[in-house]
Amino acid sequence: MRILLSRAGRALPVVAAAAALAAVTALPAATASASVASPVVRAAVGDEAPYIVTVHKDVDPATVARMVGASPDYVYRTALHGFSARLSPGQVAALHVIPGVESVQEDGGVSSFGTAG
Repeated sequence: MRILLSRAGRALPVVAAAAALAAVTALPAATASASVASPVVRAAVGDEAPYIVTVHKDVDPATVARMVGASPDYVYRTALHGFSARLSPGQVAALHVIPGVESVQEDGGVSSFGTAG
């Protein structure tokens, strides 16, 4: 009788693990039929739109943002030297005449379909 209890005691964790594995593997099938929510889009404030501004390496991006009264969402200093912020048309125009500003591009979604040829 003692052997049966110890075997049963060893089998219980295996049964529990198998049940947990079955529950986890069933999750993707259950969620695959659920509708996919569309991405959340941040509402524009007034006439502002999101932009990415790049500046020369010897220019401080945060200083350029302050010059036009912008509050940067991010300041980039590694792969890109610049900042991103929501800018009004007047701020965009002002950035185009500041020495050291390389580009002012409206930020938008990026996607890739198909294969590179």
